Amino acid sequence: MRQKGISLNIQPADGDEELSDDHVGTSAETPMRADAFDLDDEEKIERIEKHFREIMTILGLDLTDDSLNGTPRRVAKMYVKEVFSGLNPKNRPHPRLFENKYNYDQMLVEKDITFYSHCEHHFVPIYGKAHVAYFSSGKVIGLSKINRIVQYFSKRPQVQERLTVQIGKEMQRVLQTEDIGVVIDANHMCVASRGVGDTNSKTGTAYFSGKFNDENIKREFLNYINSK
Repeated sequence: MRQKGISLNIQPADGDEELSDDHVGTSAETPMRADAFDLDDEEKIERIEKHFREIMTILGLDLTDDSLNGTPRRVAKMYVKEVFSGLNPKNRPHPRLFENKYNYDQMLVEKDITFYSHCEHHFVPIYGKAHVAYFSSGKVIGLSKINRIVQYFSKRPQVQERLTVQIGKEMQRVLQTEDIGVVIDANHMCVASRGVGDTNSKTGTAYFSGKFNDENIKREFLNYINSK
C-alpha cells in the first residue's frame, strides 16, 4: 500500500477482507474492547504514566533528571487528552444540519484538511491531507464540521485505509446522502523513520460512493484537489 503515487479506491464493505499483503483485514470500526471506558480519563492517565515510567527505566534513562522526570505524565496526558482522544465516543462531533436554501446542486469540496494520526502497528505519526466532497441531498453542514470529523477519526491508532472509510461512512451518516468522495494523501513515519527509511513515498487512499462512482464526477473531484 505504500507505493509512491498510488491511489486506492476503497469502498465500504459488509464483511472483513484483506486490505494488503501486510495489513490484516478488519472491519471499518476501530478494534475496541467492551470495557474500554470503564476507567475515567484521570485513571487512564495515572496508569499510563506508571507504565511509561517503567518503559523509560528499562531503556536506561535517568528519570531523576529534570528534563525527563515529567515525561511519563506528559506522555500519558497527551495520549488520553490529545492524540488518542478520538477513541472516546464522547468526543464525536455532532454537526448541525441546515437546509440547502440556495438549492446548490453541485459538488462541494473541502480540500487540504491537515490531519495527524498514529500508526497502530508502531505508534508513530501518520500525517497528511484529507480531501472531502459531497453532493447535498437537501441538507448541508458547516465547513468546519467536516474538518472536525476528519480530526475525530484521525485522533486514534489507525491504518490509513480504515481512516478513509470511517470518514466516508460518517459523512454519509451525517449528511444523509450516498454521494461522498474522500481522498487522503499521507506520510507514514513507520516507513520514513524506521524499517526501509524511505522519506519520499506517500500513501494515497480513496473512498467513493453514490455519484462519485461516475467517472466524470470522480475526475472532476480529483482534478480539483490536484489543482494549485
